[in-house]
Amino acid sequence: PYYVDLNQNLFLQASLHSSDPNLVVFVDTCVASPDPSNFRTLTYELIRSGCIKDPTYSSYYSPYSNVARFAFNAFSFVNRYPSVYLQCELVVCRYEDYSSRCYQGCVSRFKRNAGS
Repeated sequence: PYYVDLNQNLFLQASLHSSDPNLVVFVDTCVASPDPSNFRTLTYELIRSGCIKDPTYSSYYSPYSNVARFAFNAFSFVNRYPSVYLQCELVVCRYEDYSSRCYQGCVSRFKRNAGS
């Protein structure tokens, strides 16, 4: 485990190891849970579908397209849970494919038809 103080800035980096230099990595969703085997019951969303849910979450510039960098302030679930586990979903896309998920940013899952 990695030990941090409450509200400490926690910096993370996700790297794609590939021989193809024309790929980019996008952080789509990151969810925290006190239970490493259950990310459905008691959870806290940091980012969902590219939309920031936690006010302390921020993404950082990376000079490499195959590296995604982000940070948030460390937190805890109520006192009876000693640990916080993080599960993230990343998307890999072709570099400069602007129609791909990596270049869409925040996407709302529920879109309404203009006629309804």
